[in-house]
Amino acid sequence: MTSPLRIGCLGAADIAFAALVKPASQSPDATCYAIAARDPARAAAFARRHGVPVTHDNYADLLADGDVDAVYVPLPNSLHAKWTLLALEAGKHVLCEKPFTANAAEATQVAEAADRSGLVVMEAFHWRYHPLAERMLEIVNGGELGKVRRLEATFCFPLPKRDNIRWSLELAGGAMMDAGCYAVHLVRTLAGAEPTVVSADVRTRFPQVDRAARAELSFPDGRTARVTASMWSARLFDMSVTVIGDLRTMHVTQPTNPQHYHRLRVRGPGFERVEHFRSGTTYAHQLNAFTAAVAGSPTVLTPPADSVANMRVIDDIYRAAGLQPRRGATG
Repeated sequence: MTSPLRIGCLGAADIAFAALVKPASQSPDATCYAIAARDPARAAAFARRHGVPVTHDNYADLLADGDVDAVYVPLPNSLHAKWTLLALEAGKHVLCEKPFTANAAEATQVAEAADRSGLVVMEAFHWRYHPLAERMLEIVNGGELGKVRRLEATFCFPLPKRDNIRWSLELAGGAMMDAGCYAVHLVRTLAGAEPTVVSADVRTRFPQVDRAARAELSFPDGRTARVTASMWSARLFDMSVTVIGDLRTMHVTQPTNPQHYHRLRVRGPGFERVEHFRSGTTYAHQLNAFTAAVAGSPTVLTPPADSVANMRVIDDIYRAAGLQPRRGATG
């Protein structure tokens, strides 16, 4: 691989600036080298605005570019598996936006291809690479909370624009896919185990497309969890996770985007402690981990196997709520 790592961006999505362009501009180990979009004019405008040196007229041409070492995939959910697979066939490492694929079957297909390729494939759950995530795990696993009884994760925000791709069934949209994938990943990571879906209910904005979803989960050792997701409900904005032990409770606001604002609070009888972290953005930590993994370091905390497990829970939540799992371009 070259140094810095030359990354091509498949699509000019808004998230590409925060997740790739900005952290790459501050890193000696990575650069946003090329971009392609469905609309070549949009790719050219993105390149001019952000100083990306190379533009391609389509995604296939970017993958054929021998100077591109890796790709970032911020495409609609239904296209994640298709273009990750094509990137692997082209010999590129992949940083794929969450949710990893449209469903667990696609995630399994990608995971198997990644294993065969020997290339780095990483799901962009950027929160997992920030020091706040490590501190949460340290508290939960260190015994300070006592025996953990319950975990609750919430990811709610307003998305009123009806034409946003996250409302599209054909593009594998929905609240549980876009927001709920974070909530599921939080409880799975902090529990260190895989849950079973006990029950789920959804509220739809369009046929088969959930605007709000909630699910009750259980773990093999008796712990329980709740995940709540919304892109349009009375609960307009809430991103948090709570871990309840028999001695103390940990509550974290903004665990997924701590660079904006966050607070970690541990409370118990006669006890309270608040912690904050000033450690850069989650996206910078994620890009550092990705470039290090390509260089050979074992820094991938969100590998394809983890993605498969996360998508299985999301599929089961949809089924429990009476909806079908999403469909992607590969099936």
